Amino acid sequence: MTIVDTSVLVAYLNGRIDSRTDWLHLNLGLRRLGITTLILSEVLQGVRTDKLFRETLRELERFAVFETAGRDLAVASAQNYRALRSKGITIRSLIDCFTATFCIEQGFELLHNDRDFDAFEQYFGLVVVDPSLRI
Repeated sequence: MTIVDTSVLVAYLNGRIDSRTDWLHLNLGLRRLGITTLILSEVLQGVRTDKLFRETLRELERFAVFETAGRDLAVASAQNYRALRSKGITIRSLIDCFTATFCIEQGFELLHNDRDFDAFEQYFGLVVVDPSLRI
């Protein structure tokens, strides 16, 4: 399973073309792709009109959606945040902490375009999609 982060989804939904959105486009329907409930909310919060909200929600329904607001994940995310903070690394987004920790615990890979995930890859073994690998 590949979780697609907000950083890629927003670019994809806005029609931007880069290596990650290209990978996503090529792999839709070929791989199991998912998002978390927090990513779902984060993407939808940025939508400006009701019509675009409905269209965006319809697009996001192509992905499996995983619940990510439970107690155990919250505690594990806080522990990971604190461990990184003790190394002098500050993660800027609570949602990124939850997303990375969720992927690590579930054994899922992550497609992203956000430097906050680099520390999770380096210190906790987060598996990140290499967009140069097409399929």
